[in-house]
Amino acid sequence: MRPDVPEPSPPPEGPAGNGTTTLPPARSDAPVSPVARKNGFMSQQDTQAEAQAQHPQPPVGSIAAHRPHTVAAAVSDLAPDIDADLDAYEESGAGGAPLPQGRFLDRERSWLAFNERVLELAEDPDTPLLERANFLAIFASNLDEFFMVRVAGLKRRIATGVATRSASGLQPREVLEMIWARSRELMARHAACYHEDVAPALAEEGIHLVRWSELTDKEQARLFTLFRHQIFPVLTPLAVDPAHPFPYISGLSLNLAVVVRNPVSGHKHFARVKVPPLLSRFLESSPGRYVPVEDVIAAHLEELFPGMEVLESHAFRLTRNEDLEVEEDDAENLLQALEKELMRRRFGPPVRLEVEESIDREVLDLLVRELKISEAEVYPLPGPLDLTGLFRIHGLDRPELKYPKFVAGTHRDLAEVESASAPDIFAALRQRDVLLHHPYDSFSTSVQAFLQQAAEDPDVLAIKQTLYRTSGDSPIVDALIDAAESGKQVLVLVEIKARFDEHANIKWAKKLEEAGCHVVYGLVGLKTHCKLSLVVRQEGETLRRYSHVGTGNYHPKTARLYEDLGLLTADPQVGADLSDLFNRLSGYSRRETYRRLLVAPKSLRDGLISRIDKEAQHHRAGRPAFVRIKVNSMVDEAVVDALYRASQAGVPVDVWVRGICAIRPGVPGLSENIRVRSVLGRFLEHSRVFAFGNGGEPEVWIGSADMMHRNLDRRIEALVRVVDPGHRAALNRLLDTGMSDSTASWHLGPDGEWTRHATDADGQPLRNIQEMLIDARRRRRGTATP
Repeated sequence: MRPDVPEPSPPPEGPAGNGTTTLPPARSDAPVSPVARKNGFMSQQDTQAEAQAQHPQPPVGSIAAHRPHTVAAAVSDLAPDIDADLDAYEESGAGGAPLPQGRFLDRERSWLAFNERVLELAEDPDTPLLERANFLAIFASNLDEFFMVRVAGLKRRIATGVATRSASGLQPREVLEMIWARSRELMARHAACYHEDVAPALAEEGIHLVRWSELTDKEQARLFTLFRHQIFPVLTPLAVDPAHPFPYISGLSLNLAVVVRNPVSGHKHFARVKVPPLLSRFLESSPGRYVPVEDVIAAHLEELFPGMEVLESHAFRLTRNEDLEVEEDDAENLLQALEKELMRRRFGPPVRLEVEESIDREVLDLLVRELKISEAEVYPLPGPLDLTGLFRIHGLDRPELKYPKFVAGTHRDLAEVESASAPDIFAALRQRDVLLHHPYDSFSTSVQAFLQQAAEDPDVLAIKQTLYRTSGDSPIVDALIDAAESGKQVLVLVEIKARFDEHANIKWAKKLEEAGCHVVYGLVGLKTHCKLSLVVRQEGETLRRYSHVGTGNYHPKTARLYEDLGLLTADPQVGADLSDLFNRLSGYSRRETYRRLLVAPKSLRDGLISRIDKEAQHHRAGRPAFVRIKVNSMVDEAVVDALYRASQAGVPVDVWVRGICAIRPGVPGLSENIRVRSVLGRFLEHSRVFAFGNGGEPEVWIGSADMMHRNLDRRIEALVRVVDPGHRAALNRLLDTGMSDSTASWHLGPDGEWTRHATDADGQPLRNIQEMLIDARRRRRGTATP
């Protein structure tokens, strides 16, 4: 039963007599209710009857499902995962009446709503000023990737004729037009927030983001010197005329469209100047004053076109399809195939053109024509374009304008172990399991120390490790290399297809191989997304296995920014499960069942759905029942339908989701027992937790899987069952706090709209769960809040 909320009354008995609400069957000749059609909750019978009345063929039954992403730059990883996908879902049902059509929210609209929540943090005057600038940059970076992957994938499927009606019931073209209109609105709000609010507020704090015309003569002279010595040598103007075809415009590059005139002939010419991506986005003209680099280039175009008259210049920026398509029929050649595909990625078709709103119409027409892009994909904006450059502004040393600094401490169960130097992780795990909560618990003194100690320990015989994303100077990689060089057996499963980290992962895979590690790239057709470490240690006459199962990547830098959970344990069952799973990943094992793991793609979805369905049985029998889920994304139709059935049975269902969500909560007869909340803030909410009442014996799982097709069908994902009663209680308290009405969050309504709840009825701020957890760790260590 949900705390602080009265137990819901059982729903009225339906015709099936099983305590669920069912929609009455419609005759094929019965008219469809206008209200039902307007609200999008027509029954399947109604929908079929209407379709058959208008068309001889049955309605489309397949559903285009897609996948969501985190951006490559660590600070921009507030985004949900984005991936392109096409799957069919047919409701199998679990008894009772069919669920109504229109029950799924559109995932693309939900993603845009997620990025709107990011924008709301930038618009919030209570957010520290430089953090507001950071959220503006995150919004821009998120939207870049949304167009590069989601929009590009949708356009590609429309062009090839394979796109089908979405789960929400929208046709592909309707989804695309919705994206164009909604993203246009959000980009306009984003620009207004920067120009009307954040930039003026930064100026009041002595951080001036100015344009060239606002610079003093002294500043302009200083930047002219900088231009001549550091910028001019790397610029390459490209003319467009019969002898020079229109140049290739790379994705996300910032460019100047320049119009020059020959003073002798009087002819006008078009040229393109690319702003080198390695240059700083904002240049410091004097202390505390910053000007966009394209302004500096535009002010000195005469240097690039000597003897010509520069008539005008306009900034523009193109977004291209940068998704990867790699044939995996031959896993042995996967590395080479991916390297070749990365070279081709730069030439994907355009999906968005951002231009300064002052651009000349003739110049814009030329760009649209040459780039073969539609007018609907052109976004005129006030300059400067590409506000991802605000990441650099956020990096300024002005701590008073940022979130208060927080340094994570060592988990108390690890710090309590007596040792002459660093804590003995193995000794700690022989006493108890350790449940880690990053970034509140230090990653470096827990997971990182676990692997470093394993690498140095002469009694450790083998280390097995998955790597999905890691940093360029990763101590995890260094520890694995040290272990291999000392003679230990080291198996590393590197997922080289981790989106936008492919180059880095190829580099580290080769480095690990050169050091003597056994490197494998996973299974054909599947990404390995699970977060697993296994250490095998000789202890007397026996071998003991130590394990780590986490919800986040082995990335020391993002571990300070991402909220994640991890279980360190010496439990023999978990160790045996990880041994079996690694054998499957590196060899030919076909094991599909495990002791304390649920593993995708075979058992994870079915395992969760069976537990959700069981909660309905517990509720009908009068036993304690609830479902609480915390994930990044909730769009898998089969899981969502299971939650709907649980709600219809009277089970309270709480879903805490960071990004996209296909559930319509609060619909009478369908989901009145479902609540959906979202929390965004200084840390990226990234952990995945699944908790069940289980008739009074609570069951809790943590792991790597989000509720999406790509996670459940085409990835190796793993959840581990948490057995320590104290850990289960702590995780349920975390879920209770995140879902509480006294905690600041966004609430999802049945219409798909998210409403922010940041203050109570008296206007007082609600509790910030991330700050609460920071304060709890500080109190535990006896340190005061700075």
